[in-house]
Parts: sequence; C-alpha cells; structure tokens
Amino acid sequence: MIRTRRARIVATLGPASRAPDKVLELARAGADVFRLNFSHGEHDHHAAALAAVRAAEAEIARPLAVLGDLQGPKFRIGVFEDGAAQVATGQTLRLDLEPQAGDASRVNLPHPELFAALRPGSVLLLDDGKVRLRVLRCGPDFADAEAVQGGRLADHKGVSLPGAVIPLSPLTPKDREDLAFALRIGVDWVALSFVQRAADMAELRRLVAGRAAVLAKIEKPAALRDLGSVLDQCDGVMVARGDLGVELEPEEVPVAQKAIIRAARQRGIPVIVATQMLESMITAPTPTRAEASDVANAVYEGADALMLSAESAAGAFPVESVAMMNRIIERVERDPSWPELMGAAHGGLDDGDADALVAAARRAAESGSTACLVAFTTTGMTAQRLARERPLQPVVALTPHIGVARKLGLVWGLEPRLAEKPKGLDHLTKGAASVVAELGLAPPNGRILILAGTPFGSPGAANLLRLAHAPPARP
Repeated sequence: MIRTRRARIVATLGPASRAPDKVLELARAGADVFRLNFSHGEHDHHAAALAAVRAAEAEIARPLAVLGDLQGPKFRIGVFEDGAAQVATGQTLRLDLEPQAGDASRVNLPHPELFAALRPGSVLLLDDGKVRLRVLRCGPDFADAEAVQGGRLADHKGVSLPGAVIPLSPLTPKDREDLAFALRIGVDWVALSFVQRAADMAELRRLVAGRAAVLAKIEKPAALRDLGSVLDQCDGVMVARGDLGVELEPEEVPVAQKAIIRAARQRGIPVIVATQMLESMITAPTPTRAEASDVANAVYEGADALMLSAESAAGAFPVESVAMMNRIIERVERDPSWPELMGAAHGGLDDGDADALVAAARRAAESGSTACLVAFTTTGMTAQRLARERPLQPVVALTPHIGVARKLGLVWGLEPRLAEKPKGLDHLTKGAASVVAELGLAPPNGRILILAGTPFGSPGAANLLRLAHAPPARP
C-alpha cells in the first residue's frame, strides 16, 4: 500500500479504535502514525494496541509508526464543601496548601511549585480559562487573587499559569514509568508534554538514549519564546493547540501555529498540527465546513502530519474521521496552487555536502521528467533532508532498519520501505529501480534519481546522486 498524498495522518487509539480489526481499518483508511495517549488507559491496553498496529503493518505491507504521548504534570485545585462554588467577578479568592474543603472564598491548591512561580500580577487560569484570576498578594504557601472573570468552579478543575516558567521537570514519576514501558514495547516516537525550555527535551533525549525519536509538544508560551533552542533538541514537534489555546489569546494561536511550522520546516524536522481538527466528528459522520478549512490550511502551510485525538480514540466515527481527513488532504494536494506554495518555502540548507546534494537533486527533478526520487538512508537523515525540500515527485526512503522505516512514516511525502544494505552501486541502482517499479511510482523506463552515501551504511554520508531508469515494459 502506498499513499497518494504527501501530508500524513496521526490517529489516536482508544476504546473506540484499539481493537485489531479497527486498527487495520484505520490503516487502510489512511492512518500513517498511531498515537498511544498515556494520559488515559492502562499499560496492557497500550501494549495490545501496539501489537494491533504491528499486525496491521504486516497486513498492508507498509511501515506504520507508533507515537507514545506522555501526560506531563497536571495541576488541579482541591475540592469544595458542596462539590462546587460560584466565584463572582471582582471578588478575592485565596488559594493555599491547606487540605480542607473550600468554598467561594478559598480553595486548596496542592502544588507548592506553582506558588514558587507566582508574583503579584500573575494570571491564573482555572477550568481551561473559564475562570481567570489575577494575583494580588502571594507567598510560598498562599495566593490572594482577584477574579477578573468569575464563574462556577467544581472539584479538581485544572489550573494553568500562562507566561510563567514553573520550576519543575516535565517528567513526573508516572511519565518516567510510562516512558520505560513505551520504550520496552517498542514505540517509534515519544512525545513530551509541558515543555518549557530546551533542557526539558535534553532530559528526555538522555533518558530515551536513541531507542526512539523524541518530539516536543508546544503547549506553553515559555516554549514558544525559546522555540529555536527547544527544536534544536528535537527530532519532531507538535503544535498542541488545545493546551496552547488555554494559555494564549485565541487570536494568537494561528500565528503561533504558523511560526512553529516555519521553524520546524527550516530545520527539516517533522511537525504535527493537533487538537480539534475534526472535533465534531466525535458525534457526527461529517465535519463542519470550518473544520475542513482548518485541516486544509495546515496542509497548505506544509505541515508534515495532522492529528486526530478524541475523533479516533473515543468518537462514534473513528474510521470515517481518518477517511475524511484523507479526502481533505488529497483534495488540497490536487489544487493547482498547492505546488507553488510548496515550492515557495524550501527548508534552510547548510553549506555541507549532503545539503548541496539534496538541493541538486531537487533542481534536477524539477528540470526534467523525473518520475520518482529514491533516498537510501541508514539513520533517516538523508530522506528527511530530501523531504525538507518538499519535492513534488514521490520519494521512496530505502533503509535496512525497520525502526528507521517506521520513524519516517511521520515525515512529509516519504514512502519508507525496507531494503538490504547495497553491495555496490549497481546493486543499489537495480534495487531502487525494482522497488519503484513494484510500487508503481514510475512508468517503464521512467527516470529515477537516487540519493545515497558511500561507503554504504555510513550515517550522514550522503555524497552520491545517480540517474537511473525504471525497468522496461515486459514484452
């Protein structure tokens, strides 16, 4: 199975979709990457879901990636005497470490690290921003805050501090257990929540130790302010619009999305746009027109992948959601203006040999009747460099490592496939031509450009660009 579109689809697995037959349906409908959300579900559920993905991969004969998404710290208020309280606009609400049940004038906030980050004038958002507080006075164990926007607060509602850098690791004890489990069962990507600084991703990378690719979820304004340094520690990035939208004003979220996509494309790392892409399909068989436009705009921006969350994990129409996203992407990529947009924003190239070769491959493909490009890659970097240039021809990524092939399933426009390490240049050429013909990506005698490095199998050594042709038609 090959994809006729370049942008990829990430489908979250959950109660509605993790059964083996449903996972296979999702893969056939267009899912390229399957997300295990460690905020929900037990370890045995996630292990069974991953096994279902591997079975679907064997069935469709196409590598499928699995992304383990860590929960990260969650901050919540305590409980109220009556289960809830009405906080009036303009009143003062005290937050403290006292464990007693609260009322409309005070409530427990059992997180000393939040008080350490507060200053007079700091803003606190409760219940996804439905209640907005401004700190008047604070100390290491309390804060008196004015309700700038009042509302009803119930037990255990979430708390966030937009703009503040909270002094703690994003990896909670639960996350560390989930990470060890995810690596043990063999996920291909690990996503980190609550990233505030580059050191957070460096800590994850150190723990993962090369056993999976690492991805930062950008959901904090602090990470946006330090975006370049954060991305320098990443193999990929996610525009986590749900949590980001809580801490930013609504009009700032689309601007942040575009900035993250541009920065990721400049570095040549895959970028996922996530949250509420087809939200109405949780309960309806078709999306709203606004949702279809939202998906389309992310494709026009050149995002590597678009993600479904509750739509595929818990909704009534998981397969239909993937199929609909597939249809929208394919329609955008048939738009005559889409190639021009992809060509107008190539990634930034360094002055190294590999990048010079990639630029030459793109120019050669554009100037002639090239049917397909092939990148032989040991680590995935040669193929990712090529994808960064957004070539309009199909790109086959050949690698001897199944883990690399699966990881590349997240990357724009790549068709990853397993191939043995070439024994020589002729062996590489014949093997590439054979795979391209088998996939139907070039006509008989069609021109193929092959990008590789010698000696074969040496990481980061792309230094060879070869012109070849697909096999002739059989008599």
